[in-house]
Amino acid sequence: MQITLNGEPRTLSRALTVAELLAELDLEARKIAVERNLAIVPRSAYGETRLEAGDRLEIVHFIGGGDAGRDDPLVIAGRRFASRLIVGTGKYASYEENARALEASGAEIVTVAVRRVNLTDRSKPMLVDHIDPRKYTFLPNTAGCFTGEEAVRTLRLAREAGGWSLVKLEVLGDRKTLYPDMIETLRAAELLIGEGFEVMVYCSDDPLMAKRLEEIGCCAIMPLGAPIGSGLGIQNAVNIRLIVEEAKVPVLVDAGVGTASDAAVAMELGCDAVLMNTAIAEAKDPVRMARAMRHAVIAGREAYLAGRMPKRRYADPSSPLAGLI
Repeated sequence: MQITLNGEPRTLSRALTVAELLAELDLEARKIAVERNLAIVPRSAYGETRLEAGDRLEIVHFIGGGDAGRDDPLVIAGRRFASRLIVGTGKYASYEENARALEASGAEIVTVAVRRVNLTDRSKPMLVDHIDPRKYTFLPNTAGCFTGEEAVRTLRLAREAGGWSLVKLEVLGDRKTLYPDMIETLRAAELLIGEGFEVMVYCSDDPLMAKRLEEIGCCAIMPLGAPIGSGLGIQNAVNIRLIVEEAKVPVLVDAGVGTASDAAVAMELGCDAVLMNTAIAEAKDPVRMARAMRHAVIAGREAYLAGRMPKRRYADPSSPLAGLI
């Protein structure tokens, strides 16, 4: 019997259930999600779902695609977090390095991409073998999606694989800039919210579009600081500040952070958190950079809450001049 499995033709010696196929592939049901002919197969139905000739199956899993104190928590969709730093899980030399950097960062939320399970080499490690989803909040994202349909399909699979409803939506417009396609993003966000997802949304630094996303029900707005992976830092501080001033949901700078000072600037603008990946993963010492980012987010938040001194055109002596010897 011929089926298509993760895009490749595969011959089965007999009709199998999904559970039997997973057993043959040595895959643990709790670590993956299965889609059959574009419909998700619930885990509870693995044992009774019998495969038929011509079926197209996708088996996916998660890949690696600040602590301000408990008295000042970050609250997203009713969930409380002590850390205001969110980190990604892509571009690291290994999952082990990723895990060490995550520990050093103090982050409680990690973004994860959804990709096909490697059926050729089952010895390949999985992210969940190194980063425990019971300890950290996994934030499935739609990295690499260029249409609303791709994004919605990906997050449906993610919810099946891990049961998470809190997700990060990004729908990209082109491969050169990786800027978000805001028309597709808006459409996908409406679909996901209608299906009960709690959507944190990657968007352009347009205050009007950010407000529209909030109005349709997104639980967090995530304007880019600069193009993804560029490390250029905050390029449009004015717009980020306008988005922060108008928003009634958390605002997180997502993309473009290169070093600790960039993270501090984002927090000093009043952002509720910062999300980063490349800045840590591509540092010469990712673990040390993760620690630096942790401190930068804390410092930026404290500076914002403290309220900076006014800027002046001329000098203003710290000590009074009256009585000078």
